[in-house]
Amino acid sequence: ATLPFTRPRCLLPLFLGLFQGALLIFFALFITYDEPSAQAEDANLVANQVYSTFPFFQDIQVMLVVGLGLLLTFLPRYGLSALTHIFLLLNFSMQWVLVLQGLIHHFHHGQVHLDLHKLLISEFAAVTVLISVGAILGRTSPCQLLIMAICEVPVYLASEWVIVNCLGVLDVGGTITIHVFSCYFGLGVSKALFWAGQKPLHPKETPTPRSDLMSLMGMLILWVFWPSFVAVLCRPGDAQHRAILNTFLAMSASAVTTMVVSSLLERDGKLSPGHLQNGSLAGGVAIGAVADMAMPPVAALALGSLSAVACVLGFRFLTPLLGRKLRLQDQCGIHNLHGLPGILGGAASAVAILVASKDTSGSHFSQLSSVGGNASEVVGEQQGDSGVSRQALCQAAGLAVAIGLSFVAGLLTGAALRLPCLARPPERLCFDDSLYFKLQGEDESLGPGSTTEEGVLALKERV
Repeated sequence: ATLPFTRPRCLLPLFLGLFQGALLIFFALFITYDEPSAQAEDANLVANQVYSTFPFFQDIQVMLVVGLGLLLTFLPRYGLSALTHIFLLLNFSMQWVLVLQGLIHHFHHGQVHLDLHKLLISEFAAVTVLISVGAILGRTSPCQLLIMAICEVPVYLASEWVIVNCLGVLDVGGTITIHVFSCYFGLGVSKALFWAGQKPLHPKETPTPRSDLMSLMGMLILWVFWPSFVAVLCRPGDAQHRAILNTFLAMSASAVTTMVVSSLLERDGKLSPGHLQNGSLAGGVAIGAVADMAMPPVAALALGSLSAVACVLGFRFLTPLLGRKLRLQDQCGIHNLHGLPGILGGAASAVAILVASKDTSGSHFSQLSSVGGNASEVVGEQQGDSGVSRQALCQAAGLAVAIGLSFVAGLLTGAALRLPCLARPPERLCFDDSLYFKLQGEDESLGPGSTTEEGVLALKERV
């Protein structure tokens, strides 16, 4: 049998070894820390920044490593691979972002000064890769995922710069710059990589009660820590306080609404685990663009409920429709969790700006820091009607740029991932940990003299 999966065991360590070696050289030559300050006031300022930022940073680490990893374990025989690949991509992408960000924005006098804020920004950029992977999870090799990360990170940095710095879009929680961008990039990769159309249901795709339970635990972890993800880049004080409150309200409403809609869609009134795993998080995706804006609490509740309805209905009706009409494959339903609520949140930000401009009580928008940390924009009552209308148009333009640029870049990346040298697994061997991990009892089942090629063939026969 001829398999496009030849000699994969040497490809991954070679690829990662070369990357880490090059990174060691780059860090040795160009990366350094700031010199310790001799003045007590500066030292106290740095200490306060660390104490205020590091707890948020830890929360986001738990979200991505544990929460998101467990969320993707709904595939019963691919849980070990999902957790490991997410962990690998997070570390790989963060280091790649540090290199690119250092060369583009922070390279002064031959040195790049590393601090906690730059590390946090690199983590936000890495999130885009972790979300996009959801569209092709289980049908790709680790090398394909790493190449996807290499391609996606610079496109994200360029997109974020255009949206925030050029258009002045307000998006403190990354609704447009992170969630919408990563969703349509992943869908573009899926469309180009699986150009033949939607794959038939694989026998190992169906979740089990145990895998659904693990995924639900991941959702709960993400739900608990999500306010930190939205509020970490807000200015400390009122803006950050509002962002935390609005995020909690939106996510609470989305959790309750998900159970209502999911139960109504089933004839016997039962709940769908897939709806709960995704719809409960939709409010956190949508609220990011308006989280620290001066708006009434009921607006956060309404946005959370609407995003949950869009997510659940997307799983029930839109995903099958896109599969039939556009032959679009979305393995984890990222379009329902990140795309639809992201578009809803982007539209809500434009509406919130227009509504707040008519508020005569003196309330205004807070000064927002961009996700990239390179620009700030003030939208206040001093701008006048024309300035507010222009800002609302910028929000819509940023949404269009995120969708268009990411989808085109995803198509090009997906075409590159079709190269045979990247060891894409055969269809019948997808969604199985045995392809990448040495599992207990594997040696006994294959026999003491079996080679790697024979092991793959034996696994294929068992499937």
